[in-house]
Amino acid sequence: MSEDTSISKKKFMEELRRYQKGSVTRRHFLGVTGLGAASAVIGTALPGLRANPAYAAGDIGDRVVLATWPNYHDQANFDMFTEQTGAFMQVNVFGSNEEMLAKLQAGGSGWDVFVPTNYTITTYVEEELIEPLDVSKLPNYDASAFDPRFSDAGTVDGVLYAVPKNWGTTGFALNTSHTGGNGMDSWKDFFDRTMDDFSGRTMVHDYQLTTIGAALNYHGYSFNSVDESELADAEKLLIAVKPHLFAISSDYQPAMRSGDAWMTICWTGDGKQLNTDIPEIQYILGKEGGELWSDYYAIPKGAPHTEAAYALINFMLDPEVNAREVLAHGYPVADSRTNELLPEEILNDPILYPAAELLNALEFGAAATLTDPNRAELMARFKSA
Repeated sequence: MSEDTSISKKKFMEELRRYQKGSVTRRHFLGVTGLGAASAVIGTALPGLRANPAYAAGDIGDRVVLATWPNYHDQANFDMFTEQTGAFMQVNVFGSNEEMLAKLQAGGSGWDVFVPTNYTITTYVEEELIEPLDVSKLPNYDASAFDPRFSDAGTVDGVLYAVPKNWGTTGFALNTSHTGGNGMDSWKDFFDRTMDDFSGRTMVHDYQLTTIGAALNYHGYSFNSVDESELADAEKLLIAVKPHLFAISSDYQPAMRSGDAWMTICWTGDGKQLNTDIPEIQYILGKEGGELWSDYYAIPKGAPHTEAAYALINFMLDPEVNAREVLAHGYPVADSRTNELLPEEILNDPILYPAAELLNALEFGAAATLTDPNRAELMARFKSA
């Protein structure tokens, strides 16, 4: 009689989750579950385990690792990519560009694709942490289709390093059911109310650019300031606010949805997602200013699955795929081909496409802020206070 190599359903699912997270190899998974020769039979049910089809330039391997931001993609698109290519999507989420830079500087990130913001790309180029892109491997990329305001940062010294994902603004989300009818339209409102009737109910990002930037805007300074005296004023405000905060986190949707938090610094797409599901949560741009930004797809130096990286980026640049992304994450895109596929109510949404006078007050992030030691030290002191 042959040896019984079956395992319990619970054990199988535990091993499957370990494999999906990248904790164990495909060989280990097939061996411990006894699937081995049967893997071809179950390939349809578990596409990440099947023999990988040829894709574009060739076999792209069994996985691709993406480093990205919270609440930023349509899982159905990832599932479709895996179904089409056999490469399982492993997603790592980060909360700031500083965190992403530090990870790449340390080496061994294991990332194949990452999503940097416009102002950081020159630093990645200077530190040789990013690969120039081979456009021949990105047939879905059409430079002429993109608004240059949100695509130019991907090219440095005439070399293409990153292609546009989407763009947006940084403002704050407010649960208006707690305002007592008092409107709010400024960073002065945001911080003053945090220290008053919103005490214990406000969140700020775990990200120096936006949190320090908002405190600078409160004082009428540039969002990007690295002036020591202006940073000192911002620090004084943040230290005063700190005891009144609910949390410091870039993943603020859960607390806003549960009602534990009533207000938070917020990015466009999160504001749209929250407003769609909970209409009393409004997205507000501070009249003093704030951030206008664009994010990109890029490949880090030493990416372990380069062909998979190109396949994923090319897939995400497909206008139909990108349109599904917009409907899921609520961020506007700069690709005219994608916009042609979107419904009018999206293109006319004031959260996604603010009035010109509000946009004009915003600033793109400046490269100097990413590595400025004074801003980094200020953020560290604020978090430890």
